[in-house]
Amino acid sequence: MREINNDIIHDKLFDKKPLLAYDESRDYKAWKEEVRQKYVELLGIDRIKENACEIKIEIEERVEKDGYTRYRYVFESEHDCFVPCYLLIPNEKKGKFPVCICLQGHTTGFHISIGEAKHEEDQKSLQTDTFALDAVKNGYAALCIEQRGMGERTTPHQRRGPALTCGCYITAMTALLHGRTLLGERVWDVSKSIDSLQYFADELDLDDITLLGQSGGGTATYYSACYDERIKIAAPTCSICTYKDSIGDIWHCSCNYVPSMARYFDMGELAALIAPRKLLVSVGETDWIFPLHGSKKVYSVIEKIYEQENAAERCKLVIFPDKPHYFDKTVVFPELAKLREI
Repeated sequence: MREINNDIIHDKLFDKKPLLAYDESRDYKAWKEEVRQKYVELLGIDRIKENACEIKIEIEERVEKDGYTRYRYVFESEHDCFVPCYLLIPNEKKGKFPVCICLQGHTTGFHISIGEAKHEEDQKSLQTDTFALDAVKNGYAALCIEQRGMGERTTPHQRRGPALTCGCYITAMTALLHGRTLLGERVWDVSKSIDSLQYFADELDLDDITLLGQSGGGTATYYSACYDERIKIAAPTCSICTYKDSIGDIWHCSCNYVPSMARYFDMGELAALIAPRKLLVSVGETDWIFPLHGSKKVYSVIEKIYEQENAAERCKLVIFPDKPHYFDKTVVFPELAKLREI
């Protein structure tokens, strides 16, 4: 009997050179612009723009905490699409604060970033993923946004569906029906969240924005930095890997997939849309869903692109020794401090 394996055709497609693969012999500026245009097209950003609206915020809560003031506010990123946010501003006044935007991965929601538990399983995440609290301790004002399909933005459609490991499945699939992608929508929300910070401009340095995310939040971090040049430092963690070695070979949430993306480029090529801005890529040595060997392949392309931009010192790969799919704040924040000095 012939062995049947329909994955073989997809594996062979991954072996083909992407149409916009990085090639040192090409005109770099022209190639970079081609990558930019194709990237925006594939994410469905133009479709999202059709529903754009004016940014207005509604402050729902202001709470004095130990060492900082925490605001909870909501803004409309597109018509009928509301984004809940937490903004933590340190109390110690030393001029305007740099901003760190924090993106959770597939946890139960952005409340993890501010150190609060809503569910029993949150206790494990609180040991590592309190991004906003750690950012404040390191001198930043911290903005947390709830990503589409996660936490408070889990939709009624999702809640009626079967129990899936990652709850944003139907949100991601429905976006595709309308010529959008969930990743594109998350990128849009991050960009609009920067617009929303204008309401706090007296206290925040909006020319000094870092975007930090873990896992699914790391993917959104990288893709958002490719789109919005106001992000001066991007710090994606446990999310940068070749498509073949990660989402093409291992079960992942549907929100990671963008139609035709691998046909044109891999994650490494997208770094051209970030360079020469600063980029810190962090990976766990034993990460089982974004394997280290795939991360190193991508980073080898990122390095070449930054060299092409005469900005080799502005990107760095950090490996968490003996760590799996994990965020190590004791490494990431000191490395960010070093990048900020360059």
